[in-house]
Amino acid sequence: MSETTEPTIIARREGSAGTLLMNRPKTLNALDLAMIRGFQAAIDAWRGDAAVRLVILEGAGGRAFCAGGDVRRIRELAIAGDTDEVEAFFREEYAVNRGIATFGKPWVSLIDGVCMGGGIGLSVHGKPVVVTEHAMLAMPETAIALFPDVGTSYVLPRLPGAIGTWLALTGARLKGADAVHAGLATHYVPRERLAGLREALLGGDVGVLARFAETPPPASFAEHRAAIDRCFGQPTVLGIIQALEAEGTAWAAEQVAILRRMSPTSLCVSLELIQRGRALTLDQCLAAELALTRGVIHRHPDFREGVRAVLVDKGNPPATWTPGRVEEVDMRQVEGLF
Repeated sequence: MSETTEPTIIARREGSAGTLLMNRPKTLNALDLAMIRGFQAAIDAWRGDAAVRLVILEGAGGRAFCAGGDVRRIRELAIAGDTDEVEAFFREEYAVNRGIATFGKPWVSLIDGVCMGGGIGLSVHGKPVVVTEHAMLAMPETAIALFPDVGTSYVLPRLPGAIGTWLALTGARLKGADAVHAGLATHYVPRERLAGLREALLGGDVGVLARFAETPPPASFAEHRAAIDRCFGQPTVLGIIQALEAEGTAWAAEQVAILRRMSPTSLCVSLELIQRGRALTLDQCLAAELALTRGVIHRHPDFREGVRAVLVDKGNPPATWTPGRVEEVDMRQVEGLF
């Protein structure tokens, strides 16, 4: 049976667990509106079901947990002027993020592969978040001129030091162990033990995790930890770039090069969002993100250009950003997007 005829999210009752399998392996389990509605239906059905003691969330195909939202489709809708469906996608996705956060039972994400963007939103608002040595977590939104959403404007500023800002602006990719050290994951379980963990969880006791989890290897970013706080703790994007340039290290120069490739407007929007998120509740962050989607997707050209370059034409550099450099960004226009 082809992927197009199989359900894109498979919800089952297994033992004392509700199990959810994201089932679009050809798209790395990228989220579409039908999947989001499947998540909401499961949350609604299982929240008050005493027989469901926990939920297990996985991705099909062996390569990815969830590569994020289907932003290629969002771009197509935006170009077609279909603001209603774009609005529905984000509104309903963020409602699922809130539903996970308020579910009231263990929401166990088993991440053994790529987990980006919307996949982070499906995992980080519930606990525990289990990663293997094959996990890779990232918030790569600035590369496509979007911004960290799915409630991460609440989560990222609450990570240690300036790690959240570093992740938000550069899209840095974290291995499984890195994600535990950064605070995006709670447990490290080697892939070879994952099937055994899943089977044990069907009994409904999340405490079995203690038998399977191991101490993660040291973080790959450990030697740069102080520099992350020094540089990404600056109050402006230009200040961050200048602080990195002052470091005089190869790592810092690489971060500058990454930032210079991103949409300048997206960088400034993302930093402003993270800074605002420090003082907001999750509900307030989700509301701010939803409002921001309207400005960024419909009123600014960078999103369409970024998705074209990165996802449609596969790695071609953007023809141009508007404006082209961080130094040219008008913060009054950035604030207007909110």
